[in-house]
Amino acid sequence: MKNYLKHLQSDFPASIVVYLVALPLCLGIALGSTAPLFAGIIAGVVGGLVVGFLSGSPLSVSGPAAGLTSIVAASILKLNAYDTFLLAVVLAGCLQVILGYVKAGVIGDYIPNAVIKGMLAAIGIILILKQLPHLVGYDKDYLGDESFIQSDNENTFSEILKALNFFSAGAISIGILSLMVLILFESKLIKRNTFLRNIPGPLVVVLLSILLQELFKTYLPSFVIQEDKLVSLPIANSLDEFKLFFQRPNFNGLYQPAVWVTALTIAVVASLETLLSIEAIDKLDPNKRVTPTDRELKAQGIGNIISGMLGGLPMTSVIVRSSANVNAGAQTKVSAILHGIFLMLSVIFIPQLINLIPLASLAAILIYTGYKLAKIPLFVEHYKKGMDQFIPFCVTILSILFTDLLIGIGVGIATGVVFILRTNFTSSVMLVKDNDQFMIRLRKDVSFLNKPIIKNKLENIPDNSFLLIDASRTIFIDKDVIDVINEFNKRAALKNINVELKTNPNNPLHSLLLN
Repeated sequence: MKNYLKHLQSDFPASIVVYLVALPLCLGIALGSTAPLFAGIIAGVVGGLVVGFLSGSPLSVSGPAAGLTSIVAASILKLNAYDTFLLAVVLAGCLQVILGYVKAGVIGDYIPNAVIKGMLAAIGIILILKQLPHLVGYDKDYLGDESFIQSDNENTFSEILKALNFFSAGAISIGILSLMVLILFESKLIKRNTFLRNIPGPLVVVLLSILLQELFKTYLPSFVIQEDKLVSLPIANSLDEFKLFFQRPNFNGLYQPAVWVTALTIAVVASLETLLSIEAIDKLDPNKRVTPTDRELKAQGIGNIISGMLGGLPMTSVIVRSSANVNAGAQTKVSAILHGIFLMLSVIFIPQLINLIPLASLAAILIYTGYKLAKIPLFVEHYKKGMDQFIPFCVTILSILFTDLLIGIGVGIATGVVFILRTNFTSSVMLVKDNDQFMIRLRKDVSFLNKPIIKNKLENIPDNSFLLIDASRTIFIDKDVIDVINEFNKRAALKNINVELKTNPNNPLHSLLLN
């Protein structure tokens, strides 16, 4: 507890930033999922309070995820009742808890660093591109969408072009001013001021945008932002009406196979997205702490059980909110927990005030968050590491940008594997030359995949030379490779090549050489 209180000065401002990022995303993802708007808020609150408390991650923030939007929308349509879908969410949570106990969290350890960094950069670029229309007041697509092909039949790029014909002068003014304020609050001028550096820039942006909107109503009516371009938090006029925002799952659906299929789909996708997010956030953590992934799966599972029981959407650890948390200077899980408390308090006590916030100001916050994830130095860093890092990094970015997170990650991993195999091919066989003397040294393991390289090197040994084939350090030699070496040795006399083989007599595989 003392450790958490010690960092409260950092965690409290960070929690406000995360809250301001999470609020519109919770509503937008619920809208895109064709679920009740309040369902997104429930998932956000549970993600902060429950998962934040149970998780072993100091910086991860959980809530409804854009990557589940299409799955949720299709599932609600297929199950034909939202309360039946909620049962699938509860069952998905149970499956995630089981995955945690069978130690499925180890999956995240097999994702290459270049792919993880590419995922972060891709999310950053998507945030920038997706929020540009909202920045100018064109809100046809829901806030928080990350898919290339949108629900309004536009794509990421065509939406930007279309937005140019529907911009709002008031939204542009607030959006650009918001970006300027965010840049100012990251400057050395602010950082040197003891008082100002503890004030979250996004909070200033939101308060300033509300003030400007009110000034527009008095002095510049043509700049007033329309109500449909503001946050639209559900408002209850009484306690009884507020209770209606919550729904219970219909347990009669236990006998429907479609419910179990939906639950399995949500559990697998949500778990994968969580593990990807955890790996990414651990990479961003300045203190380089490592999150226990099995514990994270259990925490997410319990969170989804509670969210489903209350009427909320399924959730995952979310990169956008988590990266905003890191960039805001959070140090412990207190930030994630506080953001959940702020979400809960805002819907209970100040929904009218929250609904005065222009979406353009929130878009500016998300754009600036995206910029921090996709800075140019990140690209330079991977370019300097070599093509085996740079190409998987870029392929991951492009794949996520034009498809979705999971497909893009899959393509990125496949590209990384190709480079790993390529490196393994070249490193397993080494050729040394000294005048007319040659040595081919085979490393620890030589598989059939190395056969073309070995065959090529043998064929290029010139006539009238000496060749030493050193296999003394080799533990495994594929029989195809043994055949290639033996066949070459039989032909070597025709080219007047003197072949000497150095093997490990204790390795039974080597007895097949030259037999």
